[in-house]
Amino acid sequence: HKVRTMLKSLYPLALLALVSPAYAAGDAAKGEKEFNKCKSCHSIVADDGTAIVKGGKVGPNLYAVIGRTAGTAADFAYSDVMKEAGAKGLVWNEEALVAYLPDPSKFLEEKSGDAAGKSKMTFKLAKGAEDVAAYLASVVK
Repeated sequence: HKVRTMLKSLYPLALLALVSPAYAAGDAAKGEKEFNKCKSCHSIVADDGTAIVKGGKVGPNLYAVIGRTAGTAADFAYSDVMKEAGAKGLVWNEEALVAYLPDPSKFLEEKSGDAAGKSKMTFKLAKGAEDVAAYLASVVK
């Protein structure tokens, strides 16, 4: 009887946890449109060379960025602060990208512990970061 009573008292908490996640997922379709702001510097090119999004080469290729350790894409010269953040365990996921895109330098400062370091990405995505992150996650699924 005590177990049943205890479970009944926990039910509202469990329901609340399911209903209000700490991270709200974005809309990949909206993110694809929002990515137009990103493609002046970034491309999305599959490992086999297929261009999913033709874009600039100022920034690294964002194919399979989800799950990648920060600062490790081949053929790109990352800032020291980005490499430091990766060395300290930063692996890109949707939540990390959502935190990064509005203010890359501030995010990397917090992750690396290097107050003097600056991200090479000077663009700040004021809104739509959740959608862009969802789009990047969807590209390789």
